[in-house]
Amino acid sequence: NTVVIVEHDRALIEVADYLIEMGPGSGERGGTVVFAGSQAEFRKDPRSLTARYLSGRDTIALPLARREGRRALVLKGARAHNLKNVTVKIPLNTLTCVTGVSGSGKSTLVHDTLYRAVARHFKVDFAVAGTHDELRGLPHLKGVRLIDQDPIGRTPRSNPVTYVKAFDEIRRLFASLSRAQTLGLGPGAFSFNVPGGRCETCEGDGFQKLEMYFVEDVYVTCQECEGKRYRPDVLQVTYRNRDISQVLQQTVDEAVAFFSSEPVLQRRLKVLQEVGLGYLRLGQPATKLSGGEAQRLKIAAELAAKPTTDHLFILDEPTTGLHLDDVRKLLVVLNRLVDAGNTVLVVEHHLDVIKTADWVIDLGPEGGEAGGELVAEGTPEQVAQVSASYTGKFLRDLLPRPNGRAAAASE
Repeated sequence: NTVVIVEHDRALIEVADYLIEMGPGSGERGGTVVFAGSQAEFRKDPRSLTARYLSGRDTIALPLARREGRRALVLKGARAHNLKNVTVKIPLNTLTCVTGVSGSGKSTLVHDTLYRAVARHFKVDFAVAGTHDELRGLPHLKGVRLIDQDPIGRTPRSNPVTYVKAFDEIRRLFASLSRAQTLGLGPGAFSFNVPGGRCETCEGDGFQKLEMYFVEDVYVTCQECEGKRYRPDVLQVTYRNRDISQVLQQTVDEAVAFFSSEPVLQRRLKVLQEVGLGYLRLGQPATKLSGGEAQRLKIAAELAAKPTTDHLFILDEPTTGLHLDDVRKLLVVLNRLVDAGNTVLVVEHHLDVIKTADWVIDLGPEGGEAGGELVAEGTPEQVAQVSASYTGKFLRDLLPRPNGRAAAASE
């Protein structure tokens, strides 16, 4: 048979017989076959971003030093599902990874037990936490955030620029223009979510739904506004020769340059670039975002909001669907949260994330009933020395050897 896989995992790419790389970038900058050929040719190709990482020309670097949390959350005696009286320490003001094979108890420990216990304490979630004896260290925290891959909105009206509150700035900017003031248009007229300036035929959707009896409903472009979502008078207002509809069609990368003279707006848009979402269009419906994109958008919203300190941020496999270059960008963002005085706890399998963590909690040794135990706990270097840890076994290839060299990932 022939097997075709869409994949980012380094190990799977390295054993493929034939490789096809799309790119060179994301969104508008992608869509081209950058490379198609054998493994040997692939690693030499200068155009392939993936090959640069696999060959070692580009790398996700190890931190210069591991952070040592002076205080810690200590969860004692966790016994939900397959957890076997597990006690773990999460150093505060660090990047901590919870690792282990599938079914080892990671989500039970982090989401069902730890998150629910902390969230209940701060009255943000009242689900009953998994059975445990005690949770120490809560007085050192001010709050908790669970950044998961659930959709950010269930209707097309929610979009990236709304989620990071950049749309508020855009609407205020358009309302301040002389043409808008002459027409008596306030910020609300430039919203497609409320009556005022939107096209009322499609209610600001830009399309209309045709209900069908025996097949799926059909969506067609609104004939009144031709998909522009706004009334003609609103579209008369332009900023740098673009109306509000044209602005929403821009990608984040385009918009950062376009709004170069608007520092507040530009700052909100730049956080989308920083999490690797520069290719998204400002008005792209949230319903068309993947789980990974939704999760990164939530991270961007945290960065764009008022700075927080002493919060616990919990993420479950944020590298799902990410290229190695995107993983590098994500790590920069996660470390920004830590450097701001927060604690980031990540359930993760990606070795390039685990190797950069300050602290690792490895569960296992196997999945299901053969899991649920604390196999290893400590820095990546310490976990790498634990023979019973599968994570440690693979980490050894990515960490410096006694002579100071880091082993090649393919060794």
